[in-house]
Amino acid sequence: MAPNVTNAVVPTGVLDETDNEMEVAAAIAVDKKQEKHEVKLVWRNILLFAYLHGGALYGLYCLLFSASIYTTLFSILLYQLGGLGITAGAHRLWAHRSYKAKAPLRAFLVLCNTLAFQDAVVDWARDHRVHHKYSETDADPHNAKRGFFFSHVGWLLCRKHPDIKRFGKLIDLSDLYADPILKFQKDFYLVLMPIVCFVAPTWIPMHFWGETFVNAFSANLLRYTVTLNATWLVNSAAHMFGLKPYDRFINPAENLFVALFALGEGWHNYHHTFPWDYKTSELGRYRVNTTCAFIDAMAKIGQAYDLKTVSQDVVDKRAERTGDGSHDHHHHHHEGAAWGWGDADVPVEHKKEAVIMYQLSN
Repeated sequence: MAPNVTNAVVPTGVLDETDNEMEVAAAIAVDKKQEKHEVKLVWRNILLFAYLHGGALYGLYCLLFSASIYTTLFSILLYQLGGLGITAGAHRLWAHRSYKAKAPLRAFLVLCNTLAFQDAVVDWARDHRVHHKYSETDADPHNAKRGFFFSHVGWLLCRKHPDIKRFGKLIDLSDLYADPILKFQKDFYLVLMPIVCFVAPTWIPMHFWGETFVNAFSANLLRYTVTLNATWLVNSAAHMFGLKPYDRFINPAENLFVALFALGEGWHNYHHTFPWDYKTSELGRYRVNTTCAFIDAMAKIGQAYDLKTVSQDVVDKRAERTGDGSHDHHHHHHEGAAWGWGDADVPVEHKKEAVIMYQLSN
């Protein structure tokens, strides 16, 4: 049974690069007028991240030399779950509305998202919508034009540029605040997060297979730190290194290394070109994309529905018009067919050209 996929219009409040060009132009004009922004360091964050990475290195030592194999497997499982809370939850479901989910799946994803501890979904989604709408300007929280270190972690170690707050206020978050599950997470975040992200993952190995406190706690710090860096690589490496088959005029690129680490979020040139596509890549789950495989599985059991995607014809035309020439139309079709989802398998209604926000012209 094929997942319920639709070529649909982008919903209100979810933005892409070509939308609101006047606002983006205004943001850039403000950037030029702005005097050089003075960087103010946030020492609390610098010390916390230094401690976290030190603890993570010790956690790696524990896993390699003293922890139980169950602790290692448990850490890998939590890494996958926390990752899905960001990728399938905060990113694809809530920031972009690229599919819809029933209450049990939304509750599960909020739990996974709390395990990942990267702010409540409404805050994460706000930053991400700002990032897409004002990408690579001073209003972008992790502006890649300020260098690899800044876009990876530096943006969390200093005060935000005033433009981020100014333009962030223009972002519509009413759809997120209307979700009672997200409201619950936001209201009780300071209670839920320490329990879900730190207390439970340390207690479970100690209680069920007699792990030591030091091993359990340090392994969890490693799991958390790796999840953070996987997310950050999408903002840094995937905005700098790789091919641009869909749009050569933007920074985001296709990056296999990031896709491996970040559960399929590395196909970033595609994602910034078609941000409402639930797959965030042309080949979906068959292109190093465990998040897409998860959403497809949820669609099969009826928990995910209205999966939005872009027709092959639109993708090909866009690649031809603005890509860097690396898009292999025939290879993509052949690879899709090889996995049993080639042209013959696709229902007629899915072949209809996507209704998209901007005009595609050849």
